Amino acid sequence: MIKTSFANFRAALRTLRLKWIFTICLICVYFSLTAQKPVIRFTDVTKQAGIDFKYTFGDLSYRNILESSGSGITIFDYNNDKLMDLFMMNGTYLEGISDPDGKRFINTPDRLYKNNGNGTFTEVTEKAGVNDTHWSMAAGAIDYDNDGDQDLFLLNYGPNVFYRNNGNGTFTDITDFTGLRGPDKLNGFVKWSIGVSFWDYNLDGRLDAMVGNFLAFDPAYFTPTTPDLMPQPSEYKGQASMLYEQQPDGKFKDVTKKNGIYFPDSKCMGLTVFDYDDDGDLDIFQANDHQLNFMFRNDNGVFKEVGVEIGVAANSQGKGTGSMHGTIGDVDGDGLIDILVSDLSYGALYRNKGNGFFEDITESSGIQVPMAGKGGWAAAFIDFDNDGDLDIVSANGTAEELILQYPLLLENDGKGHFRDTGRNYGDYFSTKRSGRGMAVWDYDNDGDIDIIISHVDLNATAALLRNDGANSNHWLGLTLQGSKGPASAIAAKVIATAGGKRQVLVNQWTTSYLSNNDPRVHIGLGSAKTIESLEIFWTGGKKETYKNIAADRYITILEGKGIIE
Repeated sequence: MIKTSFANFRAALRTLRLKWIFTICLICVYFSLTAQKPVIRFTDVTKQAGIDFKYTFGDLSYRNILESSGSGITIFDYNNDKLMDLFMMNGTYLEGISDPDGKRFINTPDRLYKNNGNGTFTEVTEKAGVNDTHWSMAAGAIDYDNDGDQDLFLLNYGPNVFYRNNGNGTFTDITDFTGLRGPDKLNGFVKWSIGVSFWDYNLDGRLDAMVGNFLAFDPAYFTPTTPDLMPQPSEYKGQASMLYEQQPDGKFKDVTKKNGIYFPDSKCMGLTVFDYDDDGDLDIFQANDHQLNFMFRNDNGVFKEVGVEIGVAANSQGKGTGSMHGTIGDVDGDGLIDILVSDLSYGALYRNKGNGFFEDITESSGIQVPMAGKGGWAAAFIDFDNDGDLDIVSANGTAEELILQYPLLLENDGKGHFRDTGRNYGDYFSTKRSGRGMAVWDYDNDGDIDIIISHVDLNATAALLRNDGANSNHWLGLTLQGSKGPASAIAAKVIATAGGKRQVLVNQWTTSYLSNNDPRVHIGLGSAKTIESLEIFWTGGKKETYKNIAADRYITILEGKGIIE
């Protein structure tokens, strides 16, 4: 009896010991895993960075479609110091459109913020000479004259403005010289431009420009059945987007009709230029508001609209909804460039099938449910954790009424399936706002991607979200320069192979609503410290390959001359 009891006691001790060993092992595994995954946080550092921008839509009433549209953000290095600067556009009081009490907002300027390199910014708008006071929507930054600095094309409700960079921190208005002011009216009402995409459409070595125009806004029109709500975009006529060809003297000529892409009643909200069918020439995706989207396929220099044919014209319900813009990237790692279209319903994610057609995977990818009802405006692919796959960030807010919504951060599992995890990564994603323009960028050059968002809510402050923690993984930042300027670099394809993973990216930063992201190609590398192979497919047709590139730095590759920085 005593022997049996002692045996049972020893057995109990062994069981207890095994349980403790098992528990200790679990604890070790847990801490091992958490040590490999440091906490990532998006920290709101707007105030301490010195960004005091407040958006105005001309008054405080939020009663028309112009007021609801917001404005954009452009990221570029205006003074060539290798630090990304910030240009934020503003609305203003407009006689006959704004309420009389909005006169306090008359001549509200845009804002240019110089990056000081220490996490702070200095507002230099007037000093730089870019204090335009029109109702500004978007701006395209590009070295259009190949003199080594970034010029700025400002797109407005009203006359557009083109600023040439003088190379000394200041700009000169050369709009009349370039011919890019645009017509006073389109379809009977004030021209309303919403953005521009630059590329060399005819392969003559000079940059051309396609200007997206929105709709023919009639301030006097209202809907009799719902007079207290602003009319839908579908109740207005459209305005044609316009293709401008740069001439040898630096002036631009309207060649829209000549190229078969003149659609006088289209309602463009975003333009994205890239080679969707991988045939060596660049195509144009045009996101339209309350209309079917366009894809202008380039076949040996001849454009044909094929949006319905290839499957990118409508959402999964076959409707042309409030599309904002096309964001491009390879979401599932198959080497093909997919298209995310944010819109006011629930968005659309089109998977590139590799045969010239797309498949709508909005529901199966997991983005439909979190995006439904949010009112998605600007969205971006962002590898926020540098693990080598593309996540999604979206700025949201209801259009017809000033109803605030939660922003979204959707995390990719590496295979093109997304989960809403934003609230795990910062308080901003747990706070309702009414976002519009948004850009993703590495403002502090630390190797992880930060976010900045403009808002139209009556608080109207911007939000600069600093990414803290993602640069524990490895990364590479890449600037591409064509041999004769940016023409052959825009929309160039980049293939990076590192640590057994192959990533395909596009050198195209004009892919956000009214906004331009960081122009550098950002490549998250996970644990890989070296890129074994980096292939560049320049848009002029040339291919270059570079081997064994060390990670965790920014480099510049000049076509034909290799790595120069």
